[in-house]
Amino acid sequence: MRCHVPTSCRRVLAILCGIVTLPVSADTPRANSTPAQPNIVVVLVDDMGYGDPGCFQPQSKIETPHIDALARAGMRFTDAHAPGPLCHMSRYGLMTGRYPFRTDVSVWPTEPLIERHQMTIASLAKDQGYRTAMVGKWHLGFREHGYDQPLPGGPVDCGFDHFFGIRASTDIPPYFYIRDDHAVEEPTERIAANRSENWSPIQGAFWRAGGIAPNLQLDNVLERFTDEAIKVIEQHAAQNGPSDDEQPAQPLMLYLAYPAPHTPWLPAERFAGKSKVGMYGDFVMMVDAEIGRVTQSLRTAGMEEETLLIFTSDNGPVWYEDDTRRYQHDSAGGLRGMKADAWEAGHRMPLIVRWPGRVPADSHSEQLVCFTDFLATFADVLDVTLPKNAGPDSFSFLPALLGNSSQTATMRKQWVMQAGSVRSMMTIREGNWKLITELGSGGFSKPKRQQPSEGGPTAQLYDLKADPAERTNLFAERPDIVIRLQAALNEIVHNHHSRPTPRPDSID
Repeated sequence: MRCHVPTSCRRVLAILCGIVTLPVSADTPRANSTPAQPNIVVVLVDDMGYGDPGCFQPQSKIETPHIDALARAGMRFTDAHAPGPLCHMSRYGLMTGRYPFRTDVSVWPTEPLIERHQMTIASLAKDQGYRTAMVGKWHLGFREHGYDQPLPGGPVDCGFDHFFGIRASTDIPPYFYIRDDHAVEEPTERIAANRSENWSPIQGAFWRAGGIAPNLQLDNVLERFTDEAIKVIEQHAAQNGPSDDEQPAQPLMLYLAYPAPHTPWLPAERFAGKSKVGMYGDFVMMVDAEIGRVTQSLRTAGMEEETLLIFTSDNGPVWYEDDTRRYQHDSAGGLRGMKADAWEAGHRMPLIVRWPGRVPADSHSEQLVCFTDFLATFADVLDVTLPKNAGPDSFSFLPALLGNSSQTATMRKQWVMQAGSVRSMMTIREGNWKLITELGSGGFSKPKRQQPSEGGPTAQLYDLKADPAERTNLFAERPDIVIRLQAALNEIVHNHHSRPTPRPDSID
């Protein structure tokens, strides 16, 4: 698979890709030359709600100074959505630009979800001369034949030069670190299941029983990933240090996928009791502090001004109405539902983009965005035309970032998602209207699925402008909107793509 590359970018392609191991010290050289393209850093947190960061909900009782600082320095998107309301669904769409309902995401425990030669945000960047690295939670499957064997199909087979992380969440065994495509240590020991009192069975310090590597500690994973991400940044700065040649510095793409504040909620001792929202709030504060360590490392390395940084969460929180009443903190930010749901709290995410000198500071956008759009947006940033079969559901939101009103006609107008727990339940959004094809949440909120009453509505239609909390079902009152949205949904599902395909003369 090849992309058209403008002449101005071709010299970047000559730069050797790959991360090598370098000693890390306080004297690591600062990057002193400007890359031809921006560095790209994607920070994805796990199960953080739209209402947790203070920059999205001023009434939040959790202090998030580092996330808030990103918002002050960049652009907040208030209508950004995960491509699926569960971890693996969301990450598949983010990586590939393809809606996760188009594949069988259920096979991830033993098989890779991303197909060979399928373009990803990493392979796109690598083709354009980027050094690419991933740190953190993968959750998109490996081809597993025993943990003493290589683990193909993971990040290093999907465009990343280097990977350090875990296969899934820190509550899904077996628990072990992976470097590139090999287990650092096999999960030869066993850990008992755990849960916390006064929380639901899937909240608190919850993890499942299973295998664990001898030297992996669940309460150390979050800080370990920050350490690894900082090492990637410092090594990259050292490799882009003083040079006699006139080549531009090689840019970096770093995808940092934290497995927190997903369960188990394990805040370090210095954060215990610091929030007003129990152990969950303490853990969110810790996540925010770890993000602050990463942004400081970019600053120290002299890379901050040349870096496009994206912060977001993979799906909604595990936060019940009882939790909101108990702590007077709404993790969903006034939206209905929670993780896995078709309702807004399951998939509307805090999204911040900071790009100094390009994206206006302390700004916001109401543009409809889906994580599948990262691929097309990065291609737009790199001035690359996506091949016809890449990113079938990816639309560039670069015009929104740059305030280019003349190109807004090409941006996303519709968004489609499958519910997390009911595969037949689909959602489509167009303008202010949202159609959910069945009754119920489709996820973790009760009722997950609801049978229609005699003569009652069989699906859900909401006007999100007038009713962002999705309390008034207008299915019966607006059959014209229902018919229009159902037809659009059918077309998107059956056409296997939703973005306009490029002209034939723009494809190799």
